[in-house]
Amino acid sequence: MSCSSDFITALSSSATACAISDFSVEASSVSTGAGRSAAGIGLNCALGATDMRPFIEVIGKSTDAFVICYPNAGLPNTFGGYDETPQVTASHIKEFAMDGFVNIVGGCCGTTPEHIRVISESVKQCQPRVPQKDVFGDFMLLSGLEPFRIGPYTNFVNIGERCNVAGSRKFAKLIMSGNYEEALSIAKAQVEMGAQVLDINMDEGMLEGPVAMARFCNLIASEPDIARVPLCIDSSNFAVIEAGLKCCQGKCIVNSISLKEGEEEFLKRARQVRRYGAAVVVMAFDEEGQATEIDQKVQICTRAYHLLVEKVGFNPNDIIFDPNILTIGTGMEEHNQYAINFIRATRIIKESLPGARVSGGLSNLSFSFRGMEAIREAMHGAFLYHAIKDGMDMGIVNAGNLPVYDDIDKELLVLCENLIWNRDPEATEKLLQYAQNNAKGGKKVIQTDEWRKGSVEERLEYALIKGIEKYVVEDTEEARAQTDHYPRPLHVIEGPLMNGMKTVGDLFGAGKMFLPQVIKSARVMKKAVAYLIPFMEKEREEMMATSGESEDIDPYQGTIVLATVKGDVHDIGKNIVGVVLGCNNFRVIDLGVMVPCDRILKEAVEKKADVIGLSGLITPSLDEMIHVAKEMERLGMRTPLLIGGATTSKTHTAVKIAPRYSCPVIHVLDASRSVVVCSQLLDEGVCEDYFEEVTEEYEEIRQDHYDSLKERRYLSLVQAREKGLHVDWLSQPTPVRPQFLGTRVFDKYDLRRLVDFIDWKPFFDVWQLRGKYPNRGYPKIFKDKTVGEEAQRVYDDALRLLNRLINNNGLQARGLVGFWPAQSQGDDILLFADDVTPTSSNPVATFYGLRQQAEKDSASSEPYLCLSDFVAPLDSGVRDYVGLFAVAVFGAEELSRDFERQADDYSSIMVKALADRLAEAFAEELHARVRRELWGYSAEGDLPATDLHKLRYAGIRPAAGYPSQPDHTEKRTMWSLASIQEKTGIGLTESLAMTPAAAVSGLYFSNTKSSYFAVGKVTKDQVEDYARRKEIPVSEAERWLGPNLGYDTD
Repeated sequence: MSCSSDFITALSSSATACAISDFSVEASSVSTGAGRSAAGIGLNCALGATDMRPFIEVIGKSTDAFVICYPNAGLPNTFGGYDETPQVTASHIKEFAMDGFVNIVGGCCGTTPEHIRVISESVKQCQPRVPQKDVFGDFMLLSGLEPFRIGPYTNFVNIGERCNVAGSRKFAKLIMSGNYEEALSIAKAQVEMGAQVLDINMDEGMLEGPVAMARFCNLIASEPDIARVPLCIDSSNFAVIEAGLKCCQGKCIVNSISLKEGEEEFLKRARQVRRYGAAVVVMAFDEEGQATEIDQKVQICTRAYHLLVEKVGFNPNDIIFDPNILTIGTGMEEHNQYAINFIRATRIIKESLPGARVSGGLSNLSFSFRGMEAIREAMHGAFLYHAIKDGMDMGIVNAGNLPVYDDIDKELLVLCENLIWNRDPEATEKLLQYAQNNAKGGKKVIQTDEWRKGSVEERLEYALIKGIEKYVVEDTEEARAQTDHYPRPLHVIEGPLMNGMKTVGDLFGAGKMFLPQVIKSARVMKKAVAYLIPFMEKEREEMMATSGESEDIDPYQGTIVLATVKGDVHDIGKNIVGVVLGCNNFRVIDLGVMVPCDRILKEAVEKKADVIGLSGLITPSLDEMIHVAKEMERLGMRTPLLIGGATTSKTHTAVKIAPRYSCPVIHVLDASRSVVVCSQLLDEGVCEDYFEEVTEEYEEIRQDHYDSLKERRYLSLVQAREKGLHVDWLSQPTPVRPQFLGTRVFDKYDLRRLVDFIDWKPFFDVWQLRGKYPNRGYPKIFKDKTVGEEAQRVYDDALRLLNRLINNNGLQARGLVGFWPAQSQGDDILLFADDVTPTSSNPVATFYGLRQQAEKDSASSEPYLCLSDFVAPLDSGVRDYVGLFAVAVFGAEELSRDFERQADDYSSIMVKALADRLAEAFAEELHARVRRELWGYSAEGDLPATDLHKLRYAGIRPAAGYPSQPDHTEKRTMWSLASIQEKTGIGLTESLAMTPAAAVSGLYFSNTKSSYFAVGKVTKDQVEDYARRKEIPVSEAERWLGPNLGYDTD
């Protein structure tokens, strides 16, 4: 990586999204650009322009600097030369310029003066890229090998503390003995346990600090699992800090500098830190010493802030203050207020110093209780709970050893909080006493094997159709041994095995076999093929040895590349499509979930895919599918594109995706249709007619859609609000106060409690088993003449697997519930702390609402609803409450992969389908407990499952990203408010899909008038108002609300 004071160019690697030191280009942009006022950032060398494009595009989205691009003249040929002509190179670079990606262009290896001249001519009429301002606004940007952004919705950041010779005896012993490689295992464990930043400290009198720091940082750089997170270079010796900065990958944090040696030294060190592009921790020290009182802490931090921003030019987002977490419980009265002082100072610093973050070393707090780890951990958990609420952003902690606040023993919690808040002068003695007291603390069906008497071909076909794998290896070997019939192992696949699968495909297409049976057939096929592969590889080696050639005949009908798009984690439907296609003689390459566009297209080209299939469940996935289609068009690809997933539709595909790609783009409703579509696309005799038919159909859909937009009538936002639901709150029963306020975590929830709450209808939908009236739902489906028998068989399989998973703890359920005082203000809901008088200026969180606008029938008196209508207004004088929840079932992904490794697609899909149902059942069961116990607003008895699934109860639990509030970004507020990821492990992807995939979240409303509704289409006046309230660009609001826009943004 070469750099100067003004321009920085990262040398890109061969075909990954990395710079030479394995940075992702986003991380490289953060590392090289932030804090240095770089005029330009870009890529040069290694790649030709074609392969460089996705990385240049990412850089443009990651920096407010100019973007530079100096590609090679393509990739080198066998002899190290370059064959790309000036015209070809220039045409690629012109595309970059036309698309607004670059400011400065040129050439690297293989380019000649003629290349530069043609490039110059090709771009001179193009407008240069206009750098975005405040690309990441109020975010602190850090990086290891991967970028790490700390923004308004980022939860508490754990800085791992165990790589500290002063804080970990084990680490110190390893470093002192020179065993640095073993010390790396401690760093790796910290990252694996959740450290998002890694603190490194080598301050030991017997160590050569700068040498030790440099050596350990260099070793970390060789371990991608560790180096992916940013480092925090921690020392009281600035020479040690500088040694770390010189060999630290990415953008790190310096911990720390202070004013204790005066302003001159402070400014000198700050300028050095900024020159290295690091963020900085400033300790609350000055020339008088360490600040202990609130006003001292605030005064020192304010002084340092202005010096850094005004004299050094520091970005405020790169400043972290440590107002000193000092030890309490020492027996000295003057120390009793230390925890309170830190928390109170934190709030003032966050309110008065824009952009700055607050951190602290947590272990100092409990130093008086050395050796009493349970006490110390409880103190840390209780202290963080309160400090985070007052603005503490990050802390140096023992990642993995922080207890969940709600899990701390209640007696111990009271004792810890009495000490933290200085409520009890005897708190220390009582904690010590606690430590001493708790020191140790039907009829069986008879199976016949009559079918075993047939020929080996008949047996294989029967086994495939019936999904019997018991004898398949034995029969496959018998067929392979018949070399007069099958001279090569490949002929066994092409002959009896493919014939059997063709029969399976025909039966499925005719509706005589059902999806669960097909997936069992695929399991048998995979087992047979897996047995034959070693023989095929041996044959290929022998052919190569004798003739130098290997004849590979492709037995497949075509190659299909499938992927769940970037940001999305749901793949049950995609997996089913893959199995069904595989059973119909297609080679299926499944790239998995969260797959970026460039990888999908790269794999499709390399594997010579005949069809690409994209899947997604959440609405942001639709935008990613549009992006893939655009890239396919730009690259001149001709591969048909299939679109599927719960959030997709034929209308969206026709209106938004198909126009971006001139080749076939087809929406596929379910797995059974995928075979027909792929077969028609790959049949040279019908493909052109089929594409023409689809094109005409989609053109009609587009026209109908645009006509409907013209015909559709909307109320203005003002009118819709006037016709909203207006409750006479004073005549209503007083809202019930929940049994507790704040959050409660439910860990290792008993799965048996959930079984009776399972809604089995969606389970049968997954397997595409649908009964006909009057046998549509569960359990009536078992009586259906067509699918009843198979539905019963799949249901029985599900119950057997479910019982096994429950008995051996194969799946684990965790969740969280929280309640807060709440009041509505217009279309928004303000949430408050329990101990404040609610005003519009002091909410702890705000949920933003969207209101129905599509005009209703003139004879209808239905209100135009918004979720805020169900909460008492701020000025009503009525105290109201809102809850939230997040639940998930963990372990399904791992079990599914285990089954896949055993070639058992049936069980792989089954375990995910069961986890999904259990997560929904968890949400339903917990809602029942909320209504009856945890909130207690309803006196309902035990409702039968059918009534629960038909919503025959008071109150609702709408989810962000669904009809009542279609904006997924509201999840960020939920996760931040309730610390959901820290307390439960349920995370969010960049597109705000929940992980694990078997997860459900939402809000709780108790009002009897609350009901589920669909916001539907909204007009631009509401979108602009919504963006203004949320303080986001209108374009961003439109992106998240795309399917709900009642107007065209193109």
